[in-house]
Amino acid sequence: MRIALIVRHFPVLSQTFILNQITGLIDRNHQVDIYPLEGIPAKNLEKVHPDVEKYHLLDRTYPLPKISSNYAVRWLNGVKLFATNFFKNPAVVWRSLNVFKYGTPAATFWLLHVALPTLDKEPYDIIHCQFGDLGLRGISFRDICFPSAKLVTTFRGFDISLYLREHGDRVYEPLFQQGEFFMTNCDYFKRELIRIGCDPNRLAVVRSGLEPRDFTFSPPRPPTDGKICIATTGRLSEKKGIEYGIRAVAQLLPEYPNLTYKIIGDGPLKAKLKQLIAQLGVKNSVQLVGWKTQPEIQEILTKSHLFMAPSVTAADGDCDAPINVLKEAMAMGLPVISTYHGGIPELVRDGISGFLVPERDAEGLAEKIKFLIEHPECWKELGQAGRREVETHYNINPLNDRLVDIYQQALNAPCTAQSPYTSELIPIQNE
Repeated sequence: MRIALIVRHFPVLSQTFILNQITGLIDRNHQVDIYPLEGIPAKNLEKVHPDVEKYHLLDRTYPLPKISSNYAVRWLNGVKLFATNFFKNPAVVWRSLNVFKYGTPAATFWLLHVALPTLDKEPYDIIHCQFGDLGLRGISFRDICFPSAKLVTTFRGFDISLYLREHGDRVYEPLFQQGEFFMTNCDYFKRELIRIGCDPNRLAVVRSGLEPRDFTFSPPRPPTDGKICIATTGRLSEKKGIEYGIRAVAQLLPEYPNLTYKIIGDGPLKAKLKQLIAQLGVKNSVQLVGWKTQPEIQEILTKSHLFMAPSVTAADGDCDAPINVLKEAMAMGLPVISTYHGGIPELVRDGISGFLVPERDAEGLAEKIKFLIEHPECWKELGQAGRREVETHYNINPLNDRLVDIYQQALNAPCTAQSPYTSELIPIQNE
């Protein structure tokens, strides 16, 4: 099959769940082209996952051209683009300029800019949008560029939590009407999609997976010197709940002064978390180590004894599915501590494959850390249960087979009607 993958940015170190689908499809001899609707930020190229280079994925990536925010400049550029690109694909160019259907985005050549990367492409069988809000934009992308393609959308987290709070429960009605098939990564979000009107007969849970063989199973052993290392991986944003992990460790340091906590990642709360670490007087034990590549992350986890993912529902409603970093830690045999948050309880079974505490409960996190420090005989059993959970339910190979089956199901679905919706479906400007 020929597949166009619609993403926000590419590559993104924290989105291995998307990367694993791309490489799995390529391994199955499908053609995958990647369209990052908000570009390729230069900082994202500083550290990339090894598979980006192994599979030459940047050669398959087609970002939108820069679009001026000045209407006069955009119009002048648009005239030049029309003159130089019309004969590459007249039908697509004309559809992008249909002011009667699309209004201002067409009249100001916005849609022509959107169409430019596709003018020399053969038709796609599938347009797969990663995240629901990109599915909305994917309607117009298909309508203009590849009308015969089938539209598939995966909902993954903020798009079924924060985005609903901002735009209302009816925001996805155009997508539910126009798309052929929908996926989400956990039962928690499946129930939410059905609640807001998604047809359950065109909806499936396809969990975000990983290749277990890429993660050596090596449960930690109790350190002879008493130095316990805890690790957390994730974007430094509110929903990752890292503040509560820091507070939990700070509570334990008087009793366990050899405890260290390494936080892997970067994000908008970096300055605030650095300030919290200073205020609590724990800068010698709690380290913000920044973004790391996948091999660097595995190296840190190999030297760690416990893994913590203290996720919370953010004030704006944003929440998570079962996060990949937890799966990676569990695949390596680390005992994990997380929270009753979003879809995480579908991955971590409390007391069996890890421990769960309520959201924003620093004392609860500290209690579980203390239990594990004092009962290292539990580590191996928890690690083995975590590995089994990942191998059974999150192995990327059967999950990618299921993804291909869903594509085939979408290809056999009746064609949907042309969308009457316009402005909210248009890809936003590159950063």
